[in-house]
Amino acid sequence: MSTTLPLNVSKLETAPGRSAAKPCRFCGAPLERTFVDLGMSPLCETYPARNDLNRGEVYYPLHVYVCEQCFLVQLEEYESAENIFSDYAYFSSYSESWLKHAENYCEKMIVALGLDKHSQVVEVASNDGYLLQYFVRRGIPALGVEPAANVAKVASDKGIPTLVQFFGAQLASELAAQELCADLVLGNNVLAQVPNLNDFVEGLRVLLKPAGVLTLEFPHLLRLIEHNEFDTIYHEHFSYFSLLTTQRILAAHGLTLFDVEQLTTHGGSLRVYACRAEDHTRAVQPSVGELIEQEQRAGLASVAGYESFAQQVKQTKLALVDFLITAAREGKSVVGYGAPGKSATLLHYCGIGKDLIEYTVDRSPYKQGRFLPGTHIPIQHPDWIRETRPNYVVILPWNLRDEIMRQLQFVREWGGRFVVPIPRVAVY
Repeated sequence: MSTTLPLNVSKLETAPGRSAAKPCRFCGAPLERTFVDLGMSPLCETYPARNDLNRGEVYYPLHVYVCEQCFLVQLEEYESAENIFSDYAYFSSYSESWLKHAENYCEKMIVALGLDKHSQVVEVASNDGYLLQYFVRRGIPALGVEPAANVAKVASDKGIPTLVQFFGAQLASELAAQELCADLVLGNNVLAQVPNLNDFVEGLRVLLKPAGVLTLEFPHLLRLIEHNEFDTIYHEHFSYFSLLTTQRILAAHGLTLFDVEQLTTHGGSLRVYACRAEDHTRAVQPSVGELIEQEQRAGLASVAGYESFAQQVKQTKLALVDFLITAAREGKSVVGYGAPGKSATLLHYCGIGKDLIEYTVDRSPYKQGRFLPGTHIPIQHPDWIRETRPNYVVILPWNLRDEIMRQLQFVREWGGRFVVPIPRVAVY
């Protein structure tokens, strides 16, 4: 069975008002085909304080393109990664289910690769040490690379060695020159956040030992389309990946994608396994070809497969706005749970403000007392829900729906109900 990516380009609408198309960040082909246009939105992880509310905020087009040659779905880079990620508001350790996911991964890789005190693990975009802590506890040497100094400090305070730098080919070469190549290189939910994709992937190859293994986790484009997860599109995510395109990107940098797992995290993610192309000890597993065939059947190897997404997004918007307006007319109180990055896209595209969602809550002290970008919906401590007893709680990080509903079972004491907006409005 062939796993090559056929070029089967059909006609889609050329983006209006564009005098010169930007090049695809992987293959360089001109970006002229719209995947979805979600209007204007601010950076999603910028939470203004009260003193900032009377200042202007910068909005950027949330216009997504699909490359006609390699089918990489992508945004233009309106703001540099340095300005976005050098001081960041996302801390992975506030999700119990994500911590368990990380711990299970570590246990699996220790067994599968025979990792011990003589091994080396490097995580790119290691955040607050949420994952590497499990390797450190087992006595396995680990190094994190994290560009956000405020987040990296939390990891360092846990005793996890962390470099406060952006990762790329140059840093990888510097580490390799210090004989700090890795048996396991991993990157969870970072590939989408890389504007210079080729430099980043080249760095991953350089960092690998000759027999080393690379694992990457990222939201699966196929699930984004199938489950209508348009709110996972925001400026901090520059690209969105199918397995078809990921395989091609890795191969272009001398890496063989030899296995893939489908995960439930983030609404449906992939964990891909890769090694250096010259390492012939790892056979390509049937899971790779099977999933590529599934993507081809879904149309992801043809531009035509991307055409209907914009219309299904519009229908979700109409349903959510209709629900909230009806609740407001009936005098029902509606609040949010969570202040995830995806909430900025959902609220701005749907035109939802404080008139429809009074406030939201979040477990992160970094966000409490601040406001959601643009809409200025206030962010409270989770205890505020018990004090105000709302009729509806809209779960903005819908990918953690089950975990959040368990934590907030007390809402049902006064007849409160939960609302999940994606893939379509559902009330529990």
